[in-house]
Amino acid sequence: MARPTRCRRVCSEPECRGFAPQAARGIGTVTLTVDEYEVIRLVDYEQRTHEQCAAQMEISRTTVTEIYESARFKLSDSLVNGKALLISGGNYHICRGDRERGCGRNCRWTLQAKKGEATMRIAVPYEDGQVFQHFGHTSQMKIYDAEDGAIVREQLADTTGSGHGALAGFLSGLRVDVLICGGIGGGAQAALAQAGIKLYGGVSGAADGAVQSFLAGTLSYDADVRCDHHGHDHHDHCGEDKHGCGGHGGCGR
Repeated sequence: MARPTRCRRVCSEPECRGFAPQAARGIGTVTLTVDEYEVIRLVDYEQRTHEQCAAQMEISRTTVTEIYESARFKLSDSLVNGKALLISGGNYHICRGDRERGCGRNCRWTLQAKKGEATMRIAVPYEDGQVFQHFGHTSQMKIYDAEDGAIVREQLADTTGSGHGALAGFLSGLRVDVLICGGIGGGAQAALAQAGIKLYGGVSGAADGAVQSFLAGTLSYDADVRCDHHGHDHHDHCGEDKHGCGGHGGCGR
């Protein structure tokens, strides 16, 4: 079994998400992941060593080299072949540092924290703009940073197949304060509670709208939500039936 890829720590989302050639040749696009962008930013723009970059991103120097080589090839492919360059996806989490002093590693969170921009972090299982209804199966989380009742930053984070109860650790690593979701099993609920993440379950519809409703204090949710994506209540059996919630050991376990 392949070793799970370690989540890469980046300072912030890139401000520019894409670049297009002046004379488009219509031969496709190149997608640079956010963690690849971060390595390029640290090594090429800030002229850090691979070792310094590795310490900043909390990964090995070998991994930095691998990411760097992949990123440089993608950049050359875009320049040489006239392909549009997009920045999206990847296996990463945003540095949140210390609320007063920043992370102490010369990262951009230090400046953001002094402005008090991110006082609450909200996560929503996400698919095609909607609240994805099966927590244990979600492949993406949309992360919202909010201050004074307003969203100040949004990002998408791939769960990279964390699955079920491990998603609680994934969210904890992102320093999420609140999870808004649809169905969720008892094991995952317990893990979230242990991680100090407040749960608002039984929510459906547009993810952005759900977060806005939450911030406005008008979100409709089910405090007793259980995993029920087969159309019947089986919260006492979630995780016991191999065909049950999550399909592989249950929802959130």
